[in-house]
Amino acid sequence: MSLTTTDSPRAVIVVSSHVARGTVGNRAVVFALETLGHPVWAVPTVILPWHPGHGRATRIVPEPNKFAALMEDLENAPWLGEVGAVLSGYLGDAGQVNAVASLVGAVRAKNPRALYVCDPVMGDSGGLYIPGETAAAIRDVLMPVANIATPNRFELEWMSGAKLDDLKAVMAAALDAGPHTMLVTSAPAMLAGSTGNLLLTPSEALLAEHRIIERPPNGLGDLTAAVYLARLLAGQPVAKALQSTTAAVFEILARTAKRGGDELQLETDAGSLSHPMAMVQLRHLQHPGRDRRA
Repeated sequence: MSLTTTDSPRAVIVVSSHVARGTVGNRAVVFALETLGHPVWAVPTVILPWHPGHGRATRIVPEPNKFAALMEDLENAPWLGEVGAVLSGYLGDAGQVNAVASLVGAVRAKNPRALYVCDPVMGDSGGLYIPGETAAAIRDVLMPVANIATPNRFELEWMSGAKLDDLKAVMAAALDAGPHTMLVTSAPAMLAGSTGNLLLTPSEALLAEHRIIERPPNGLGDLTAAVYLARLLAGQPVAKALQSTTAAVFEILARTAKRGGDELQLETDAGSLSHPMAMVQLRHLQHPGRDRRA
């Protein structure tokens, strides 16, 4: 499902975290989408001075009733017809999940072609960094209604309840996860010293690989979800969208790492969002659904 650049609506509602310093959550997503030509309605789920990975950070979460009221205002906004997609990322508590689901429903009622991208931000190889109640609500309420989900491998492992050590296992878990399209980051790669973005659609299984960069800054998953959504809204076929998204994110990561940056430097490398030059290996894999139909 995609919208072309000549179609209206073009706005994206983004529901995720906000940091004062850094390029994670809404700071990464809003910049990327606006740079790529999309008006953004940005809703903060939590406000932080910086990513907690940099050290202790004050955490401000909107009161649940006020957050729900704000989301209801958006549902009833006279401009809701401008919205062509919703992207949710980090959520501040489990109570925000139903408000996101309700907003998605309202957007689809106004525009049945609207996309919902669920980035189930839960944790990484170190474990969950949100309460289990919130993670379960994302899995049980938001994942089933998403058109596209963009978990990292750990998040998919947690949702599936299985260890995913190889591509076959990742693809099987992605096939059962709920959304028709799954973009799994930090997937196993075939090239030594590399990592992959695995895209599974109802008809295609694709793997885009790039070399591993040690100790990367935070925000890569947020940026990947935003850029991939923008590629689809621009009408790109899924294979091209995956390859160009992976190239853009890797290029920004590599350039940031070369400068020694502790945050992705999107403002410096904004051109990489539109015209990445990094080489990315794209592989067409056997779709796991074929094995089940055999």
